[in-house]
Amino acid sequence: MKLLLTDSGIQNRSIRDALVDLLGKPIEESTALIVPTALHAQQGGAVQAYRVVSGQEDRAPMAQLGWKSLGLLELTALPSIGEQRWVPLVEEADALLVEGGDPMFLAYWMRESGLAGLLPTLSDTVYVGLSAGSMVMTPRIGEDFVRWSPPDGGDQTLGMVDFAIFPHLDYPGMTSNSMANAEKWAAAMPMRAYAIDNQTAIKVTGADVEVVSEGQWRLFNS
Repeated sequence: MKLLLTDSGIQNRSIRDALVDLLGKPIEESTALIVPTALHAQQGGAVQAYRVVSGQEDRAPMAQLGWKSLGLLELTALPSIGEQRWVPLVEEADALLVEGGDPMFLAYWMRESGLAGLLPTLSDTVYVGLSAGSMVMTPRIGEDFVRWSPPDGGDQTLGMVDFAIFPHLDYPGMTSNSMANAEKWAAAMPMRAYAIDNQTAIKVTGADVEVVSEGQWRLFNS
């Protein structure tokens, strides 16, 4: 699977070019499914989910990129409808757009739905994460980012990459997401870790990891 792990969606030309490169064709010729599940675990999540899937959330562009077709994949519904109704749709999509929200809630439902088990088989699919949608692919998020707690506790996510992500670096209004706090967070993480801002993404193709940025980022524990 090819990954584009963003902080705030497709914010600039560099990140958009990286997405097109991973797709191997224009966005206008590509199909996508959007996953809003992580939003439901935060205040106002239902309203925010509507905004992102309808393409109204201009602060974090994902749905409104001009996709050939766009479908909705709600993970909490999948266990009750049978794999035959959703697995083919995922396998046929060119891209999965996984929205932000609560990373632990998202990790739980990716496992419960069966999507986490399917992801490693999707060699041609481009996974586009946004905030929590990016963090969920890492081994751990760090206790500072745990809000919704899974039944077994902890901060472990899916571990499909071998690094951690500290998002929204120096984002206006998020005073706790400072570089100083990123340094403290990284010191407690037993792996390499990236702090990224809203103009930055991490592109993963096989073993190759590339930072795509028109903003600020930092690598820790390298």
